[in-house]
Amino acid sequence: MVSLDRIYQAAFVLKDIARRTDLIAAPRLSSDGNLFLKTENLQITGSFKVRGAYYKISRLTEEEKSKGIVACSAGNHAQGVALAAARMGIRSVICMPDSAPIMKVESTKALGAKVCLVKGSYDDAHDRAVELQKETGMTFIHPYDDEDVIAGQGTIGLEILEQLSDVEAVIVPVGGGGLLSGVACAIKQLNPAVKVYGVQSAGAPSMANAFHNHKWEALDKVSTFADGIAVKNPGELTYEIISSCVDDVVTVTEDETAAAILALIEKQKLIAEGAGAVPVAAAMFGKLPIQGKKTVCLVSGGNIDVNILSRVITRGLVMSGRNTTLLIALTDKPGQLQKVSEIVASCGANVVSVDYDRSDTNMAINDCYLRIGMETRNHAQIEEIRKKLSEAGFTLVKERA
Repeated sequence: MVSLDRIYQAAFVLKDIARRTDLIAAPRLSSDGNLFLKTENLQITGSFKVRGAYYKISRLTEEEKSKGIVACSAGNHAQGVALAAARMGIRSVICMPDSAPIMKVESTKALGAKVCLVKGSYDDAHDRAVELQKETGMTFIHPYDDEDVIAGQGTIGLEILEQLSDVEAVIVPVGGGGLLSGVACAIKQLNPAVKVYGVQSAGAPSMANAFHNHKWEALDKVSTFADGIAVKNPGELTYEIISSCVDDVVTVTEDETAAAILALIEKQKLIAEGAGAVPVAAAMFGKLPIQGKKTVCLVSGGNIDVNILSRVITRGLVMSGRNTTLLIALTDKPGQLQKVSEIVASCGANVVSVDYDRSDTNMAINDCYLRIGMETRNHAQIEEIRKKLSEAGFTLVKERA
């Protein structure tokens, strides 16, 4: 476990660098109104990563600083390293996967770092960064598997306990494990009764697998739009800390994460990236035993690409029953669309798209498929529409994959 002394030292170093982000109540995100958000998405650079990066770099020797630093990142650690290096006058090179969001790449460049785009995933960028470190003698700033980085992230745990002294549970995103390790080290040493949980994407469950299988293990591949936690190889040091300090690690789906992002936008007026929203998804969809407990969700970052955001909102609307498509098999004759529209309108929904398909060879010549897209209030309204259409004699067809 990283000591409290080191975490408090990190807090002192960061007091004029990292913002002490707000802890806000989010009663509309949970049924019992006991949910709170630690808004690291409003941190300088848009994520928590500046804490660990700055503290680590501040502890380098003058000789190490003179040789420069190299790091690997999907985007948030990159910006933290770039900012710290610029503040201290140190040359920095950041290796990023070529799939990293454009916004994160450009923001890293704007902070003064040289960006090296690497084909493949985060782990490929990591391998290239290690090669550069060996070739140049620069200091490698690991994004999570480093005690100083973990201590820097642990300052968030100190702030949570100061801002909500009677907190009972804290939910933290986890990719490589640096954030979860740091927060757990701080909280468990100061108040062991507080539950600390980790959340991963179901498409990148490296730490969740390791935690439940009781052994460090890596993945062959990852698949998630939550690029900040898309990690194949969890940290070895972080695994040891998480195994001993964390109460559970769970996963959420892409659709659940999208729904959480949408809920944060609509109900809290906050923008979160995929990695930042997974704790809220876990709370919203009942993945953890937090009912009736004062619970803090750590919204770790808000650096989401605008193009991805639009897709995520669409997916979130579908997941929350706010947008749906129905496929109806019917006889192609006058008045059919009018009848369907009247039923939809009577239920209070809004038709936004209509498409006729007469091309299916399995249908009778005078039959067709009617596909209607609708804006709806919730899943209950969708079921009401389906029921009334069926009662009116229309045949609803399950969409084919």
